[in-house]
Amino acid sequence: MAEWERLFAQSRAVPPHTQRRHGVPERSVPFQCVLKCLEGSVVTQQSPAELQLRLSLFDAAHRHFFGHTWHSSTRTPRSPPGQPPRVLFNEAVYFHTSLSHPSITAVVEVVAVAPTPEGISRDVSCGFGLIPLFDSRREPSDLAARGRVLKLYHGTPRALLHPLLQDPLEKNKYMTMMENSHLQYTLKLHPPLEKVFHLLPENLLVSGLQKIPGLLPAHGDTGDIFLKPRLMGTVPCYLDQLCVLLHPSLEEFEEELLEQLHSDRLLKEVGSALCVQERRLRVGVHNGLRFVQAPQVAVLQPAAEAARRQTTNPTDSAAEQALLLRSRLQLSEMVAHPAFGVCFQLEYVVCAAAKAAAGSVLGPAAAMHTVRWALWSPFLGATSSPVLLPLRGGAHPSPGQTLVYRNPADSESSQQVKRIASGSVQFHVSTDAEHRVTSTDISSKAGKEPEEPPTPSLSLRSPPRPAASTQGPGLSLSQLLASPQSRDERAVPRSRSAPKPRPCSTQKDGGTQHTAGITHLEADLWSGSPRVDASSSEHLRALPFVPAQLPVTAVGPPAGSAALSRASLALLHTSGFPEILDDNKEPVEVTEPLNPAHFSPRLEEVDALQSNEIILQFLAFSRAPQDALEGMWPSTVFLTFQFYRFPPVTTPRLQLLDADGERAVGSAVPAQVLLQLNKDGTPNTEAPGLQLRYVVDPSFLRPGEQRVFVRYLAEHSLQMDVWDGDSLLLVGSAAVKLKPLLRQGRPAVRTLHELEVVTTEYEQDAPPAAGRDVLCPLGARVAVRGRLHLCLANVGHRCEETPVSPRHPLLSHTHVVSSPGGGCLLSLHASGNVRVSRARRLAEVDSELAAILCSHRLEKSPEPLHAPHEAAAIQQHKMQRLAALQQQEDADWRTPQRMGCCEQCMQYLQIIDAYRERTKHRYISQMLSQAITITHTVYAMLGTAEFFEFALKNPYSVQHTVTVEVDHPELSVILDPREWRHFKELTQTATPLEEDMFHLRDDLRPQIYLRPKETVHIPFRFQMFSAEPAVAAVLGPVGLSKEEDAGRMQEEPRAAQMRLIQVAFRVSGGKPIALLQVKVEPRPHVVDQTFRFFHPELTFLKKAFRLPPWHTLPGAPVRMPGGDPEVYVRCSDPNVICETKNMGPGEPQDVFLKVAGGPSPQIKTFFVAIYTDPWLATPLHIWQFYLHSLQRLDVSCTAGQLSRLAVPLRGTRTLRRVKAFCSHPHELKVDPAGVFTLPPNGVLDLFVGVRPRRAGSRFFYLNLVDVECHQLVSSWLLCVTCRQPLISKAFEITIPAGSGKGSNKRITYTNPYPTRRLYFLVTSRPDLLQFKEDSFQVAGGEVYTIGLRFAPSQSVGEEEILIHINDHQDKNEETFCVKVIYY
Repeated sequence: MAEWERLFAQSRAVPPHTQRRHGVPERSVPFQCVLKCLEGSVVTQQSPAELQLRLSLFDAAHRHFFGHTWHSSTRTPRSPPGQPPRVLFNEAVYFHTSLSHPSITAVVEVVAVAPTPEGISRDVSCGFGLIPLFDSRREPSDLAARGRVLKLYHGTPRALLHPLLQDPLEKNKYMTMMENSHLQYTLKLHPPLEKVFHLLPENLLVSGLQKIPGLLPAHGDTGDIFLKPRLMGTVPCYLDQLCVLLHPSLEEFEEELLEQLHSDRLLKEVGSALCVQERRLRVGVHNGLRFVQAPQVAVLQPAAEAARRQTTNPTDSAAEQALLLRSRLQLSEMVAHPAFGVCFQLEYVVCAAAKAAAGSVLGPAAAMHTVRWALWSPFLGATSSPVLLPLRGGAHPSPGQTLVYRNPADSESSQQVKRIASGSVQFHVSTDAEHRVTSTDISSKAGKEPEEPPTPSLSLRSPPRPAASTQGPGLSLSQLLASPQSRDERAVPRSRSAPKPRPCSTQKDGGTQHTAGITHLEADLWSGSPRVDASSSEHLRALPFVPAQLPVTAVGPPAGSAALSRASLALLHTSGFPEILDDNKEPVEVTEPLNPAHFSPRLEEVDALQSNEIILQFLAFSRAPQDALEGMWPSTVFLTFQFYRFPPVTTPRLQLLDADGERAVGSAVPAQVLLQLNKDGTPNTEAPGLQLRYVVDPSFLRPGEQRVFVRYLAEHSLQMDVWDGDSLLLVGSAAVKLKPLLRQGRPAVRTLHELEVVTTEYEQDAPPAAGRDVLCPLGARVAVRGRLHLCLANVGHRCEETPVSPRHPLLSHTHVVSSPGGGCLLSLHASGNVRVSRARRLAEVDSELAAILCSHRLEKSPEPLHAPHEAAAIQQHKMQRLAALQQQEDADWRTPQRMGCCEQCMQYLQIIDAYRERTKHRYISQMLSQAITITHTVYAMLGTAEFFEFALKNPYSVQHTVTVEVDHPELSVILDPREWRHFKELTQTATPLEEDMFHLRDDLRPQIYLRPKETVHIPFRFQMFSAEPAVAAVLGPVGLSKEEDAGRMQEEPRAAQMRLIQVAFRVSGGKPIALLQVKVEPRPHVVDQTFRFFHPELTFLKKAFRLPPWHTLPGAPVRMPGGDPEVYVRCSDPNVICETKNMGPGEPQDVFLKVAGGPSPQIKTFFVAIYTDPWLATPLHIWQFYLHSLQRLDVSCTAGQLSRLAVPLRGTRTLRRVKAFCSHPHELKVDPAGVFTLPPNGVLDLFVGVRPRRAGSRFFYLNLVDVECHQLVSSWLLCVTCRQPLISKAFEITIPAGSGKGSNKRITYTNPYPTRRLYFLVTSRPDLLQFKEDSFQVAGGEVYTIGLRFAPSQSVGEEEILIHINDHQDKNEETFCVKVIYY
């Protein structure tokens, strides 16, 4: 008992702030903090005193210390000569907390303990430091196992309670850092501590050397029991025949209790009398630090009430004054330790008598009061013994952390009488294993007479024992809803895998919370009830879903470039491409790309040539040797790409010509020069190639964007799509790294690149094939189509004014918007901002008034009076005509005419005066609104959040509640303080941050309370996810002319794209005190990667994209704790379903898309932004998607055999000259093959013949193109399912590889028909096998010899070649298989 009393007194802690105790508690986080070494001048500050470290928990938002202060052992400073003074501690502190908030910190105080002459030690604070526990995302701070250094501040931690020390504390001007003094420490998560959560209270700081009841001593010499904690074994304990006796009697005790409660109630409000509704007993195991489990709750019954139910046994009057428990209590968490004890808490549920009579005790008048408590340290060696415990009361600390009803007044009785004056609790205890009653035993004894428990009975004065019950402790509904006036400890599971019961409700009463008893009651109620049949449930449980389709690896085409051969350099040099000149008009020499290790951002910042002229020069295009079988080589091409945040570019069509001037047709040539086309379609031979210029200077870049542009060049690649200019089919994609464009202090750079143009065919939900090459993207087939020769250059130019880049470049240069004097009209002129304008006539500035005057003149004059904004010539003509008419009139008529003009002028003045009176109120309101209106410009980009704060001032001398009204969904007020803190740290905004600043109305509009003349900062964020036109009707090259500059196109946003957003700050009555106009100027964004998909029209595209490792992404943070971060995605199109799922630690992360395709030939484009922060501040990557909708044709055929089908063509409104193009001309034939006329609104048939060379599922593309306008009229996707033919014979041949010589062989074929037949020969590999004759005729039953010519191979391996023998209708008769082994 003494051990429990000592631990209970030492473990008393200060609870957290009341506002931190609301709501459902979060999961507690375990920490280990090792305080290692103290160095610096702080060691010798109070010499020769000993030093001690003290650790406490502090809530910076509420300026509140909580928990228990931990004291280290005192150490004497000792340091070797010549080294700085230091003190070694090396003490580990363990604790856990569920207050995961950025303002929760650990405060370390350095205390000097010096003895006084009186022999009493004096403690002097020498400094303190702050250790943040959680970051802005409410996750543990950047925890690393390596040591960290904690800077110390002057003073004492008590200074943190001063109201001038606002959060963030580290940036407060009143915090003075100590020079040359620091503390070395480590802070990290300690998951093994979760095992002992049920033994260690929350927010209690303990040392690893401290003994905790319930834990075994540590192994080894360290003595740290928390490194690998080991639990002591439990001993079940059973309590029977429990009864509670109150002094002097139950009736007198309850009468006095109700009288005292009623008198307290009358001091607050008038109400009816009170009555006792329930008497409850909480029983739980306490280890001196906390309840090991949530206490069990049982309902006690008066013995008189129980006796009325059992009329057979007579009872005396003394026994009738007891409170009885009708069931057995089982305490399975008991441990054989002196500090473990069983705690009893007697509680009364009291309510108004009127409500009790009406049968309603669940209203707000019901309350629970703790009246007595007791603690018993059991003697675990006894098998069964009666126990008598005195009850405690009064203003003393109790395990339940509640106020307890007072003890009776002192009397002159003996000590034995005083001991039981507050009452007593009696029970029998048993720990024998044979006395354990399980749920199975109880259910098997249902319906039988209850047996006597094997515990000895009490004395004769004991109350009668009621009949044993098999229903467990009696519970009532009021136990769940009676509002307690205290907060009990939460139940914490023993291990991480143990279930955590969730409380069903939470009631607040005076800032308190009660959850432990309710949680335990729900578990008890459902544990004894029969299980519900799963078939009766209405909802099915969803299993973890893993998509069946293979994810597409989110890596673009290879960005590396191969070195050009000397033959290629000679060809490019003799082709006459235009020279690139530097700022001194001298040619720029071709250099090698910069070594990545030699890149220095500092050289780019100090460069005097701040204007960069980026030049892209497209030179030539060559065909890959292995592309002979893939498709027809184009004669014209065009390219599409986007550089930086400039608008996307579609180049004009470029002609492919040989170096000698002849057009290249169909064959594989070394290189073909790109030539621009004239308007008549003829090649322009004056300047070969295509040159595009981008001028990036300070006039184009915003303040601070220079570093962003340099980082873009250093980390990104330019992805280009190459298109066939005639068929409008995608040839392939290429990518080049932009790092060679960094000049690094040089006046100009120029590099040549040879890029691989690859095409990617995405598999449509195909299962993974065995033996797939690991280097190929998952779910795709990649083939090299050709090589693009490109020249990159960057020429530096001087500019008049070089802007100074800020330390942290962001999109908006300011983040704090000041209020215009809080609505004061004179404040605008006080700063010199006087509005000056030229006086003009009302009719010139008001179109409505001009219309009224014109209509009035039309009624008076036969000639119409034009508006004041007419042309000057018309006005002069009318004035001359009027002067001529006046000279012709007689003088007698002049005076009446002049009088008529005066009357007309008076009428005009009356009209103007009436109109001015009517519009005066509106104009005055507009002027007053302009006086309190301020405009803030936001340069918005897709997916990037723009943060700013508005300084709102209350101009009145009284307090007001201001409502913030925003009329646009993309602009919002930041209500979450965690999000606010995140953006303040991101933008380095040094303004105060306040918790719980806003109150939401019913219409979800935020409100804020302002004191007189007070100024607060309102955080706003603007973020748009909508992009430019998302759907294109047709595809065609409509690009630049020769004289146009790609970098100067649409630099400034169009006026139609700008928009104004109005924000009003209104007080009660709707009166505004400030108005904010947010001017949004959209800017293009950077596209990191482009995906193109060709999909059947009016269907859904479902794809999964595998994200690459984070260390390979540009801009990804280095050394992120905990591995890969959590990914968040947003799409620019609200009709596209885009989401990501975390499959667990160490698993790759995928992005899932579901897109609805439109009608053919529509192209849908949208963007997907990828984030790694939960507040979606800045996207890490932006992907662009193109979805080409094509008409679907399903074809089922056999390899080597021709299958025919007819495709209907529907004409448009006009006559068109069209031609059909196919992606695989060797396997797909069309009829007509040339140009033909498509009549308007007519229907024609296009005949298509399909002969696949290999079996499997493949996709062919068919385009119908207008050859005059180069527009796509129709497009088809042929989904071909090809079967392997039946092989009748198999052959094998060996050919030496690399010899340069082929092999001639012969095979025989016998005509199985009795008549003469014509046969055609087809092979699956025409590049490896050629026939002597492609067709032959043979008589019936005769044998024909087929001559074969096998081409040589440069590599060793095996190839299977099929030989198809088809009849005159191109139907397959037989198929031979030849296995060729190259050795």
